[in-house]
Amino acid sequence: MQSPAPTSNNQLHDAYVIGVDFGTDSVRSIIANAANGEEVTASVFYYPRWKKGLYCDPGTNRFRQHPADYVEGLEFTIRECLEKAGPGVAKNIKGISVDTTGSTPVAVDKTGTPLALLPGFEENPNAMFVLWKDHTSVKEAAELNQHATKFPVNYLQFVGGIYSSEWFWAKLLHVLREDEKVRTNIYSWVEHCDWIPYLLTGGNDAAQIKRGVCSAGHKSLWAEAFDGLPPDEFFSSWDGLLNGFTGRLFKETYTSAQAAGNLSPAWAQRLGLSTDVVVGIGAFDCHMGAVGGQIEPYHLSKVMGTSTCDMLVAPVDEVKGKLVKGICGQVPGSIIPGMMGMEAGQSAFGDAYAWFKKLIEWPLDNLLTDTTVVDRSTAEKVRAGLSDKIMEALNKQAAALPLKEDDELAVDWLNGRRTPDANQMLKASFTGLDLASDAPRVFKALVEATCFGARKIVDRFREEGIPVIGLIGLGGVAKKSPFIMQMMADVMNMPIRIHKSEQTCALGAAMFAATAAGLYPKVEDAMNAMGQGFDANYEPDPLKVPLYEKRYRRYTELGAFIEGQTVLYCEQDI
Repeated sequence: MQSPAPTSNNQLHDAYVIGVDFGTDSVRSIIANAANGEEVTASVFYYPRWKKGLYCDPGTNRFRQHPADYVEGLEFTIRECLEKAGPGVAKNIKGISVDTTGSTPVAVDKTGTPLALLPGFEENPNAMFVLWKDHTSVKEAAELNQHATKFPVNYLQFVGGIYSSEWFWAKLLHVLREDEKVRTNIYSWVEHCDWIPYLLTGGNDAAQIKRGVCSAGHKSLWAEAFDGLPPDEFFSSWDGLLNGFTGRLFKETYTSAQAAGNLSPAWAQRLGLSTDVVVGIGAFDCHMGAVGGQIEPYHLSKVMGTSTCDMLVAPVDEVKGKLVKGICGQVPGSIIPGMMGMEAGQSAFGDAYAWFKKLIEWPLDNLLTDTTVVDRSTAEKVRAGLSDKIMEALNKQAAALPLKEDDELAVDWLNGRRTPDANQMLKASFTGLDLASDAPRVFKALVEATCFGARKIVDRFREEGIPVIGLIGLGGVAKKSPFIMQMMADVMNMPIRIHKSEQTCALGAAMFAATAAGLYPKVEDAMNAMGQGFDANYEPDPLKVPLYEKRYRRYTELGAFIEGQTVLYCEQDI
Protein backbone atom coordinates (compact mmCIF):
# COMPACT_ATOMS: atom_id res chain seq x y z
CA MET A 1 0.00 0.00 0.00
CA GLN A 2 1.32 3.45 -0.91
CA SER A 3 1.25 6.19 1.73
CA PRO A 4 -1.08 9.14 0.97
CA ALA A 5 0.29 12.32 -0.56
CA PRO A 6 1.95 14.70 1.96
CA THR A 7 -0.37 17.01 3.85
CA SER A 8 0.08 20.79 3.67
CA ASN A 9 1.48 22.73 6.63
CA ASN A 10 -1.90 24.33 7.31
CA GLN A 11 -3.59 20.94 7.54
CA LEU A 12 -0.91 19.67 9.93
CA HIS A 13 -2.23 21.92 12.69
CA ASP A 14 -5.52 20.03 12.64
CA ALA A 15 -3.90 16.59 12.37
CA TYR A 16 -3.23 14.19 15.24
CA VAL A 17 -1.58 10.80 15.46
CA ILE A 18 -1.51 7.98 17.99
CA GLY A 19 1.68 6.30 19.20
CA VAL A 20 1.33 3.03 21.10
CA ASP A 21 4.26 1.72 23.17
CA PHE A 22 4.02 -1.89 24.42
CA GLY A 23 6.51 -2.24 27.26
CA THR A 24 7.42 -5.14 29.53
CA ASP A 25 4.89 -4.31 32.26
CA SER A 26 2.35 -2.09 30.52
CA VAL A 27 1.18 -0.47 27.32
CA ARG A 28 1.06 3.31 26.92
CA SER A 29 -0.73 5.24 24.20
CA ILE A 30 -0.41 8.94 23.44
CA ILE A 31 -2.17 11.31 21.08
CA ALA A 32 0.29 13.80 19.63
CA ASN A 33 -0.17 16.94 17.59
CA ALA A 34 1.33 16.09 14.20
CA ALA A 35 2.55 19.66 13.69
CA ASN A 36 4.77 19.94 16.75
CA GLY A 37 4.71 16.62 18.64
CA GLU A 38 2.95 18.08 21.66
CA GLU A 39 1.35 15.36 23.75
CA VAL A 40 -2.39 15.92 23.92
CA THR A 41 -3.38 12.98 26.11
CA ALA A 42 -1.85 9.75 27.40
CA SER A 43 -3.09 6.53 28.95
CA VAL A 44 -1.37 3.56 30.61
CA PHE A 45 -2.66 0.01 31.08
CA TYR A 46 -0.78 -2.49 33.27
CA TYR A 47 -1.09 -6.05 32.01
CA PRO A 48 -3.32 -7.78 34.61
CA ARG A 49 -2.17 -11.36 33.96
CA TRP A 50 1.48 -10.37 33.86
CA LYS A 51 1.10 -8.37 37.08
CA LYS A 52 -0.10 -11.53 38.82
CA GLY A 53 2.96 -13.41 37.58
CA LEU A 54 0.86 -15.82 35.53
CA TYR A 55 2.53 -18.11 32.98
CA CYS A 56 6.01 -17.14 34.17
CA ASP A 57 8.65 -19.11 36.06
CA PRO A 58 11.68 -16.95 36.90
CA GLY A 59 13.49 -20.01 38.24
CA THR A 60 13.64 -21.46 34.72
CA ASN A 61 13.89 -18.05 33.01
CA ARG A 62 10.44 -18.49 31.45
CA PHE A 63 8.61 -15.22 30.83
CA ARG A 64 5.41 -15.40 28.77
CA GLN A 65 2.68 -12.81 28.15
CA HIS A 66 -0.91 -13.52 27.23
CA PRO A 67 -2.12 -11.85 24.00
CA ALA A 68 -5.31 -10.87 25.83
CA ASP A 69 -3.22 -8.48 27.97
CA TYR A 70 -2.06 -6.77 24.78
CA VAL A 71 -5.49 -6.61 23.13
CA GLU A 72 -7.22 -5.31 26.25
CA GLY A 73 -4.50 -2.74 26.82
CA LEU A 74 -4.54 -1.59 23.21
CA GLU A 75 -8.28 -0.90 23.27
CA PHE A 76 -8.35 0.60 26.77
CA THR A 77 -5.51 3.09 26.27
CA ILE A 78 -6.59 4.35 22.86
CA ARG A 79 -10.22 4.74 23.94
CA GLU A 80 -9.18 6.57 27.12
CA CYS A 81 -6.90 8.88 25.12
CA LEU A 82 -9.73 9.67 22.71
CA GLU A 83 -12.22 10.29 25.54
CA LYS A 84 -9.80 12.69 27.24
CA ALA A 85 -9.01 14.49 24.00
CA GLY A 86 -12.62 15.05 22.97
CA PRO A 87 -14.39 14.73 19.60
CA GLY A 88 -12.50 17.62 17.99
CA VAL A 89 -9.26 15.67 18.24
CA ALA A 90 -10.72 12.20 17.71
CA LYS A 91 -12.19 13.06 14.31
CA ASN A 92 -8.78 14.30 13.12
CA ILE A 93 -6.70 11.22 13.97
CA LYS A 94 -4.71 10.41 10.83
CA GLY A 95 -2.51 7.50 11.82
CA ILE A 96 -1.56 4.90 14.42
CA SER A 97 1.81 3.20 14.83
CA VAL A 98 3.04 0.80 17.49
CA ASP A 99 6.29 -0.31 19.01
CA THR A 100 6.79 -3.39 21.17
CA THR A 101 9.45 -5.25 23.07
CA GLY A 102 11.42 -7.77 21.06
CA SER A 103 12.19 -10.35 20.20
CA THR A 104 8.73 -11.29 21.52
CA PRO A 105 7.21 -13.81 19.07
CA VAL A 106 4.08 -15.99 19.23
CA ALA A 107 2.67 -19.08 17.54
CA VAL A 108 -0.31 -18.31 15.29
CA ASP A 109 -2.73 -20.41 13.23
CA LYS A 110 -3.37 -19.89 9.52
CA THR A 111 -5.68 -16.94 10.24
CA GLY A 112 -2.87 -15.22 12.15
CA THR A 113 -4.60 -15.72 15.51
CA PRO A 114 -2.26 -16.41 18.47
CA LEU A 115 -2.94 -19.93 19.72
CA ALA A 116 -3.56 -18.66 23.26
CA LEU A 117 -6.70 -16.94 21.98
CA LEU A 118 -8.09 -20.26 20.74
CA PRO A 119 -10.06 -22.85 22.75
CA GLY A 120 -7.82 -25.33 24.52
CA PHE A 121 -4.76 -23.06 24.56
CA GLU A 122 -5.91 -20.27 26.88
CA GLU A 123 -3.64 -21.34 29.77
CA ASN A 124 -0.75 -22.80 27.76
CA PRO A 125 2.41 -20.67 28.15
CA ASN A 126 3.86 -22.09 24.93
CA ALA A 127 0.87 -20.69 23.03
CA MET A 128 1.60 -17.17 24.31
CA PHE A 129 4.07 -14.46 23.40
CA VAL A 130 7.61 -15.43 24.43
CA LEU A 131 8.83 -12.22 26.06
CA TRP A 132 12.17 -10.71 25.09
CA LYS A 133 13.82 -11.68 28.38
CA ASP A 134 12.71 -15.32 28.24
CA HIS A 135 15.90 -17.41 28.24
CA THR A 136 14.42 -20.91 28.04
CA SER A 137 16.04 -21.41 24.63
CA VAL A 138 19.70 -21.10 25.68
CA LYS A 139 20.34 -24.64 24.42
CA GLU A 140 18.79 -23.90 21.03
CA ALA A 141 20.79 -20.70 20.61
CA ALA A 142 24.04 -22.54 21.38
CA GLU A 143 23.12 -25.19 18.82
CA LEU A 144 22.39 -22.59 16.16
CA ASN A 145 25.71 -20.85 16.75
CA GLN A 146 27.52 -24.16 16.28
CA HIS A 147 25.35 -25.21 13.34
CA ALA A 148 26.02 -21.97 11.46
CA THR A 149 29.75 -22.77 11.29
CA LYS A 150 29.03 -25.69 8.93
CA PHE A 151 27.93 -23.46 6.04
CA PRO A 152 30.07 -21.58 3.52
CA VAL A 153 27.80 -18.54 3.90
CA ASN A 154 27.91 -16.91 7.34
CA TYR A 155 24.21 -16.46 8.03
CA LEU A 156 24.99 -14.80 11.37
CA GLN A 157 27.20 -12.07 9.91
CA PHE A 158 24.58 -9.32 10.20
CA VAL A 159 23.65 -10.10 13.84
CA GLY A 160 27.13 -9.76 15.24
CA GLY A 161 28.14 -13.36 14.60
CA ILE A 162 26.36 -14.75 17.67
CA TYR A 163 22.71 -15.77 17.88
CA SER A 164 20.94 -15.11 21.19
CA SER A 165 18.41 -17.11 23.18
CA GLU A 166 16.36 -13.90 23.31
CA TRP A 167 15.65 -14.13 19.57
CA PHE A 168 13.15 -15.48 17.05
CA TRP A 169 14.55 -18.82 15.80
CA ALA A 170 15.88 -20.13 19.11
CA LYS A 171 12.52 -19.46 20.76
CA LEU A 172 10.60 -21.07 17.90
CA LEU A 173 12.55 -24.32 18.02
CA HIS A 174 12.35 -24.48 21.81
CA VAL A 175 8.55 -24.20 21.73
CA LEU A 176 8.25 -26.74 18.92
CA ARG A 177 10.41 -29.22 20.83
CA GLU A 178 8.66 -28.71 24.12
CA ASP A 179 5.00 -28.74 23.15
CA GLU A 180 3.44 -31.29 20.79
CA LYS A 181 0.04 -29.60 20.87
CA VAL A 182 1.50 -26.26 19.78
CA ARG A 183 3.67 -28.05 17.24
CA THR A 184 0.58 -29.65 15.70
CA ASN A 185 -1.45 -26.44 15.51
CA ILE A 186 1.10 -23.75 14.69
CA TYR A 187 1.10 -22.29 11.20
CA SER A 188 3.52 -19.39 11.57
CA TRP A 189 5.64 -17.51 14.11
CA VAL A 190 5.12 -13.75 14.44
CA GLU A 191 6.79 -10.92 16.32
CA HIS A 192 4.58 -8.81 18.57
CA CYS A 193 5.43 -5.63 16.63
CA ASP A 194 4.23 -7.24 13.40
CA TRP A 195 1.11 -8.82 14.87
CA ILE A 196 -0.50 -5.65 16.32
CA PRO A 197 -0.67 -3.79 12.97
CA TYR A 198 -2.03 -6.99 11.40
CA LEU A 199 -4.68 -7.12 14.12
CA LEU A 200 -5.67 -3.46 13.69
CA THR A 201 -5.97 -3.79 9.91
CA GLY A 202 -8.26 -6.82 10.19
CA GLY A 203 -5.91 -9.45 8.78
CA ASN A 204 -7.20 -13.01 8.47
CA ASP A 205 -4.41 -14.77 6.55
CA ALA A 206 -1.07 -15.26 8.29
CA ALA A 207 0.69 -15.40 4.93
CA GLN A 208 -0.27 -11.75 4.43
CA ILE A 209 1.27 -10.40 7.64
CA LYS A 210 3.60 -7.52 6.75
CA ARG A 211 6.89 -7.97 8.55
CA GLY A 212 8.97 -4.95 9.49
CA VAL A 213 12.63 -4.85 8.48
CA CYS A 214 13.39 -3.99 12.12
CA SER A 215 12.32 -7.33 13.59
CA ALA A 216 13.22 -9.32 10.47
CA GLY A 217 16.77 -8.07 10.17
CA HIS A 218 17.77 -7.91 13.81
CA LYS A 219 16.18 -11.12 15.12
CA SER A 220 15.07 -13.38 12.23
CA LEU A 221 18.26 -13.45 10.09
CA TRP A 222 16.55 -11.75 7.13
CA ALA A 223 19.02 -9.87 4.92
CA GLU A 224 19.08 -8.41 1.44
CA ALA A 225 22.36 -10.27 0.88
CA PHE A 226 20.51 -13.57 1.36
CA ASP A 227 17.57 -12.44 -0.79
CA GLY A 228 15.42 -12.88 2.30
CA LEU A 229 15.76 -15.46 5.06
CA PRO A 230 18.48 -18.11 4.98
CA PRO A 231 17.41 -21.12 2.89
CA ASP A 232 15.12 -23.75 4.37
CA GLU A 233 17.97 -26.26 4.31
CA PHE A 234 19.89 -24.16 6.83
CA PHE A 235 17.09 -24.60 9.36
CA SER A 236 15.86 -28.10 8.48
CA SER A 237 19.40 -29.51 8.78
CA TRP A 238 19.58 -27.97 12.26
CA ASP A 239 16.37 -29.71 13.33
CA GLY A 240 13.79 -31.48 11.19
CA LEU A 241 11.00 -29.76 13.13
CA LEU A 242 11.86 -26.63 11.14
CA ASN A 243 11.55 -28.34 7.78
CA GLY A 244 9.51 -26.12 5.44
CA PHE A 245 8.96 -23.42 8.06
CA THR A 246 10.52 -20.61 6.04
CA GLY A 247 7.76 -21.12 3.47
CA ARG A 248 5.23 -20.07 6.09
CA LEU A 249 7.10 -16.95 7.09
CA PHE A 250 8.06 -14.12 4.72
CA LYS A 251 10.44 -12.87 2.07
CA GLU A 252 9.50 -9.19 1.77
CA THR A 253 9.96 -6.64 4.54
CA TYR A 254 8.85 -3.05 5.08
CA THR A 255 10.20 0.00 6.88
CA SER A 256 8.25 1.65 9.67
CA ALA A 257 7.71 4.69 7.45
CA GLN A 258 5.37 2.56 5.33
CA ALA A 259 1.70 1.76 5.91
CA ALA A 260 0.47 -1.69 6.91
CA GLY A 261 -3.03 -0.71 5.81
CA ASN A 262 -6.06 1.12 7.17
CA LEU A 263 -7.92 0.58 10.41
CA SER A 264 -10.39 -2.27 9.89
CA PRO A 265 -14.14 -1.62 10.26
CA ALA A 266 -14.24 -3.79 13.39
CA TRP A 267 -11.40 -1.94 15.11
CA ALA A 268 -12.63 1.44 13.91
CA GLN A 269 -15.92 0.69 15.67
CA ARG A 270 -14.19 -0.59 18.82
CA LEU A 271 -12.07 2.55 19.08
CA GLY A 272 -14.52 5.12 17.74
CA LEU A 273 -12.31 6.06 14.81
CA SER A 274 -12.59 6.16 11.03
CA THR A 275 -11.40 3.48 8.64
CA ASP A 276 -9.45 6.29 6.97
CA VAL A 277 -6.92 6.06 9.81
CA VAL A 278 -3.63 4.65 8.49
CA VAL A 279 -1.85 1.95 10.51
CA GLY A 280 1.94 1.98 10.17
CA ILE A 281 4.36 -0.93 10.06
CA GLY A 282 5.50 -1.80 13.59
CA ALA A 283 9.00 -1.89 15.09
CA PHE A 284 10.79 -2.56 18.37
CA ASP A 285 10.47 -0.02 21.17
CA CYS A 286 14.14 0.91 21.17
CA HIS A 287 14.14 1.65 17.44
CA MET A 288 11.13 3.95 17.58
CA GLY A 289 12.37 5.32 20.89
CA ALA A 290 15.62 6.36 19.23
CA VAL A 291 13.64 8.32 16.64
CA GLY A 292 11.43 9.86 19.34
CA GLY A 293 14.66 10.87 21.09
CA GLN A 294 15.98 12.56 17.93
CA ILE A 295 18.85 10.21 17.17
CA GLU A 296 21.81 11.62 15.21
CA PRO A 297 24.44 9.82 13.12
CA TYR A 298 27.20 8.25 15.24
CA HIS A 299 25.49 9.21 18.50
CA LEU A 300 24.64 6.21 20.66
CA SER A 301 20.99 6.55 21.62
CA LYS A 302 20.48 4.65 24.88
CA VAL A 303 16.91 3.65 25.71
CA MET A 304 17.27 2.88 29.41
CA GLY A 305 14.45 0.89 30.97
CA THR A 306 14.29 -2.63 32.37
CA SER A 307 17.10 -3.42 29.93
CA THR A 308 18.94 -1.07 27.61
CA CYS A 309 18.81 -0.89 23.86
CA ASP A 310 21.63 1.11 22.35
CA MET A 311 20.92 2.38 18.85
CA LEU A 312 23.34 3.92 16.35
CA VAL A 313 22.63 5.14 12.82
CA ALA A 314 25.11 5.96 10.10
CA PRO A 315 24.97 6.64 6.36
CA VAL A 316 24.99 3.28 4.59
CA ASP A 317 27.79 4.24 2.21
CA GLU A 318 30.07 5.20 5.12
CA VAL A 319 29.77 1.87 6.98
CA LYS A 320 29.23 -0.45 4.02
CA GLY A 321 31.37 -3.56 4.41
CA LYS A 322 31.99 -3.07 8.13
CA LEU A 323 30.53 -5.85 10.27
CA VAL A 324 30.51 -5.17 14.01
CA LYS A 325 31.09 -8.37 15.96
CA GLY A 326 28.97 -9.25 18.94
CA ILE A 327 26.13 -6.73 18.58
CA CYS A 328 22.40 -7.33 17.97
CA GLY A 329 22.51 -6.64 14.28
CA GLN A 330 23.05 -4.03 11.63
CA VAL A 331 20.23 -3.60 9.16
CA PRO A 332 19.69 -0.92 6.49
CA GLY A 333 16.49 0.99 7.22
CA SER A 334 15.74 -0.65 10.56
CA ILE A 335 15.72 2.65 12.48
CA ILE A 336 15.62 5.36 9.81
CA PRO A 337 14.94 4.41 6.18
CA GLY A 338 18.08 4.99 4.12
CA MET A 339 20.43 4.72 7.11
CA MET A 340 22.26 1.73 8.56
CA GLY A 341 20.69 0.84 11.89
CA MET A 342 22.89 -0.83 14.51
CA GLU A 343 21.60 -2.24 17.79
CA ALA A 344 23.30 -3.32 21.00
CA GLY A 345 22.19 -3.37 24.63
CA GLN A 346 22.29 -4.81 28.14
CA SER A 347 19.97 -7.59 29.29
CA ALA A 348 19.45 -5.97 32.69
CA PHE A 349 19.65 -2.29 33.54
CA GLY A 350 16.61 -1.03 35.42
CA ASP A 351 15.89 -4.70 36.16
CA ALA A 352 19.21 -4.85 38.03
CA TYR A 353 18.20 -1.97 40.29
CA ALA A 354 14.73 -3.50 40.74
CA TRP A 355 16.35 -6.78 41.80
CA PHE A 356 18.39 -5.00 44.48
CA LYS A 357 15.35 -3.08 45.69
CA LYS A 358 13.36 -6.30 45.97
CA LEU A 359 16.25 -7.93 47.82
CA ILE A 360 16.36 -5.32 50.57
CA GLU A 361 12.55 -5.10 50.68
CA TRP A 362 12.34 -8.71 51.86
CA PRO A 363 11.52 -7.80 55.50
CA LEU A 364 8.79 -5.41 54.33
CA ASP A 365 7.18 -8.09 52.18
CA ASN A 366 7.56 -11.00 54.57
CA LEU A 367 7.61 -9.65 58.12
CA LEU A 368 5.89 -6.28 58.31
CA THR A 369 2.40 -7.53 57.51
CA ASP A 370 2.70 -10.18 60.26
CA THR A 371 3.67 -7.76 63.00
CA THR A 372 1.43 -7.22 66.03
CA VAL A 373 2.90 -3.79 66.76
CA VAL A 374 0.53 -2.07 64.33
CA ASP A 375 -2.66 -3.17 62.57
CA ARG A 376 -2.52 -4.63 59.08
CA SER A 377 -3.83 -1.49 57.38
CA THR A 378 -1.13 0.65 59.00
CA ALA A 379 1.51 -1.97 58.20
CA GLU A 380 0.55 -1.92 54.52
CA LYS A 381 0.71 1.88 54.44
CA VAL A 382 4.15 1.82 56.10
CA ARG A 383 5.32 -0.80 53.61
CA ALA A 384 4.10 1.23 50.62
CA GLY A 385 5.60 4.45 51.96
CA LEU A 386 9.00 2.91 52.62
CA SER A 387 9.03 1.08 49.28
CA ASP A 388 8.44 4.34 47.42
CA LYS A 389 11.41 5.97 49.14
CA ILE A 390 14.00 3.20 48.86
CA MET A 391 15.40 4.04 45.43
CA GLU A 392 15.44 7.77 46.09
CA ALA A 393 17.36 7.23 49.32
CA LEU A 394 19.79 4.76 47.73
CA ASN A 395 20.57 7.17 44.90
CA LYS A 396 21.12 10.05 47.32
CA GLN A 397 23.36 8.17 49.76
CA ALA A 398 25.32 6.33 47.05
CA ALA A 399 26.00 9.65 45.30
CA ALA A 400 27.46 11.04 48.53
CA LEU A 401 30.01 8.23 48.91
CA PRO A 402 33.62 9.02 47.98
CA LEU A 403 35.07 7.16 45.00
CA LYS A 404 38.03 4.92 45.82
CA GLU A 405 39.93 2.50 43.64
CA ASP A 406 39.35 -0.41 46.03
CA ASP A 407 35.58 0.09 46.46
CA GLU A 408 33.22 -2.85 46.16
CA LEU A 409 33.09 -4.11 42.57
CA ALA A 410 30.32 -5.86 40.64
CA VAL A 411 29.64 -7.43 37.26
CA ASP A 412 26.17 -6.66 35.94
CA TRP A 413 25.13 -9.95 34.28
CA LEU A 414 22.03 -10.53 36.42
CA ASN A 415 20.10 -11.52 33.29
CA GLY A 416 23.03 -12.73 31.23
CA ARG A 417 24.90 -10.60 28.71
CA ARG A 418 23.28 -9.25 25.56
CA THR A 419 26.20 -7.35 24.05
CA PRO A 420 28.95 -7.40 23.30
CA ASP A 421 28.96 -11.16 22.51
CA ALA A 422 25.63 -12.54 23.72
CA ASN A 423 25.88 -15.16 26.44
CA GLN A 424 22.78 -15.68 28.57
CA MET A 425 24.52 -18.33 30.71
CA LEU A 426 26.63 -15.69 32.44
CA LYS A 427 25.84 -14.62 35.99
CA ALA A 428 26.46 -11.45 37.98
CA SER A 429 29.01 -11.19 40.75
CA PHE A 430 30.07 -8.93 43.62
CA THR A 431 33.55 -8.78 45.09
CA GLY A 432 35.44 -6.70 47.62
CA LEU A 433 32.65 -6.97 50.20
CA ASP A 434 33.44 -6.62 53.90
CA LEU A 435 31.57 -5.76 57.09
CA ALA A 436 31.38 -2.12 56.05
CA SER A 437 29.57 -2.96 52.79
CA ASP A 438 26.14 -1.52 53.46
CA ALA A 439 23.22 -1.13 51.05
CA PRO A 440 24.32 2.22 49.51
CA ARG A 441 27.85 0.89 48.86
CA VAL A 442 26.60 -2.30 47.22
CA PHE A 443 24.06 -0.31 45.21
CA LYS A 444 26.83 2.03 44.03
CA ALA A 445 28.84 -0.97 42.87
CA LEU A 446 25.82 -2.29 40.98
CA VAL A 447 25.20 1.06 39.27
CA GLU A 448 28.86 1.29 38.39
CA ALA A 449 28.71 -2.20 36.86
CA THR A 450 25.81 -1.25 34.61
CA CYS A 451 27.76 1.81 33.48
CA PHE A 452 30.82 -0.34 32.81
CA GLY A 453 28.62 -2.70 30.80
CA ALA A 454 27.47 0.29 28.76
CA ARG A 455 31.11 1.30 28.24
CA LYS A 456 31.87 -2.16 26.83
CA ILE A 457 29.35 -1.52 24.06
CA VAL A 458 30.93 1.81 23.11
CA ASP A 459 34.38 0.21 23.09
CA ARG A 460 33.18 -2.58 20.80
CA PHE A 461 31.80 -0.14 18.22
CA ARG A 462 35.04 1.81 18.23
CA GLU A 463 37.20 -1.33 18.04
CA GLU A 464 35.25 -2.35 14.95
CA GLY A 465 35.76 0.99 13.24
CA ILE A 466 32.44 2.67 14.04
CA PRO A 467 32.95 5.99 15.86
CA VAL A 468 30.75 7.00 18.76
CA ILE A 469 30.88 10.77 19.12
CA GLY A 470 28.04 11.41 21.57
CA LEU A 471 25.47 9.85 23.89
CA ILE A 472 21.72 10.42 24.10
CA GLY A 473 19.88 9.19 27.19
CA LEU A 474 16.23 8.13 26.92
CA GLY A 475 13.73 6.42 29.16
CA GLY A 476 12.77 6.29 32.81
CA VAL A 477 16.21 5.79 34.34
CA ALA A 478 17.71 8.61 32.27
CA LYS A 479 14.99 11.00 33.42
CA LYS A 480 14.81 9.98 37.07
CA SER A 481 18.37 9.42 38.25
CA PRO A 482 20.96 12.21 37.97
CA PHE A 483 23.30 10.00 40.05
CA ILE A 484 23.29 7.20 37.47
CA MET A 485 23.56 9.57 34.51
CA GLN A 486 26.48 11.48 36.02
CA MET A 487 28.28 8.20 36.65
CA MET A 488 27.53 7.17 33.05
CA ALA A 489 29.18 10.36 31.77
CA ASP A 490 32.20 9.82 34.06
CA VAL A 491 32.67 6.16 33.09
CA MET A 492 32.23 6.88 29.36
CA ASN A 493 34.29 10.11 29.56
CA MET A 494 31.70 11.62 27.24
CA PRO A 495 28.83 14.03 27.82
CA ILE A 496 25.34 12.58 27.73
CA ARG A 497 22.26 14.56 26.73
CA ILE A 498 18.91 13.60 28.24
CA HIS A 499 15.89 13.91 26.01
CA LYS A 500 13.06 16.07 27.27
CA SER A 501 10.22 13.69 26.39
CA GLU A 502 9.02 11.32 29.09
CA GLN A 503 7.70 8.96 26.41
CA THR A 504 10.22 8.81 23.60
CA CYS A 505 9.08 5.36 22.43
CA ALA A 506 5.41 6.36 22.14
CA LEU A 507 6.44 9.70 20.61
CA GLY A 508 8.66 7.90 18.10
CA ALA A 509 5.71 5.68 17.19
CA ALA A 510 3.63 8.84 16.69
CA MET A 511 6.33 10.23 14.37
CA PHE A 512 6.21 7.08 12.29
CA ALA A 513 2.40 7.22 12.29
CA ALA A 514 2.60 10.74 10.87
CA THR A 515 5.02 9.56 8.20
CA ALA A 516 3.03 6.44 7.27
CA ALA A 517 -0.11 8.60 7.02
CA GLY A 518 1.63 10.91 4.54
CA LEU A 519 1.80 13.95 6.81
CA TYR A 520 5.59 14.04 6.31
CA PRO A 521 7.58 12.73 3.34
CA LYS A 522 10.34 11.29 5.55
CA VAL A 523 10.57 10.30 9.20
CA GLU A 524 13.48 12.72 9.60
CA ASP A 525 11.06 15.53 8.76
CA ALA A 526 8.59 14.26 11.36
CA MET A 527 11.43 13.93 13.89
CA ASN A 528 12.58 17.50 13.33
CA ALA A 529 9.07 18.94 13.57
CA MET A 530 7.75 16.79 16.41
CA GLY A 531 10.91 16.37 18.51
CA GLN A 532 10.83 17.85 21.99
CA GLY A 533 14.55 18.56 22.42
CA PHE A 534 16.81 17.99 25.44
CA ASP A 535 16.51 19.26 28.98
CA ALA A 536 19.63 17.99 30.77
CA ASN A 537 23.30 17.46 30.01
CA TYR A 538 25.89 15.63 32.10
CA GLU A 539 29.57 16.38 31.59
CA PRO A 540 32.29 13.98 32.79
CA ASP A 541 34.05 14.93 36.02
CA PRO A 542 37.80 15.14 35.16
CA LEU A 543 38.72 14.15 38.73
CA LYS A 544 36.73 10.92 38.60
CA VAL A 545 37.46 9.84 35.01
CA PRO A 546 40.96 8.38 35.72
CA LEU A 547 39.68 6.50 38.80
CA TYR A 548 36.83 5.00 36.83
CA GLU A 549 39.30 4.03 34.10
CA LYS A 550 41.24 1.95 36.65
CA ARG A 551 38.09 0.38 38.03
CA TYR A 552 36.86 -0.35 34.51
CA ARG A 553 40.01 -2.42 33.93
CA ARG A 554 39.26 -4.33 37.13
CA TYR A 555 35.67 -4.88 35.96
CA THR A 556 37.02 -6.27 32.70
CA GLU A 557 39.36 -8.64 34.54
CA LEU A 558 36.61 -9.81 36.90
CA GLY A 559 34.23 -10.35 34.00
CA ALA A 560 36.80 -12.40 32.12
CA PHE A 561 37.31 -14.59 35.22
CA ILE A 562 33.54 -15.12 35.66
CA GLU A 563 33.14 -15.97 31.97
CA GLY A 564 36.04 -18.42 32.13
CA GLN A 565 34.52 -20.19 35.12
CA THR A 566 31.13 -20.33 33.39
CA VAL A 567 32.66 -21.96 30.31
CA LEU A 568 34.48 -24.44 32.55
CA TYR A 569 31.31 -25.43 34.39
CA CYS A 570 29.37 -25.78 31.14
CA GLU A 571 32.05 -28.06 29.72
CA GLN A 572 31.91 -30.19 32.86
CA ASP A 573 28.13 -30.47 32.51
CA ILE A 574 28.54 -31.68 28.94
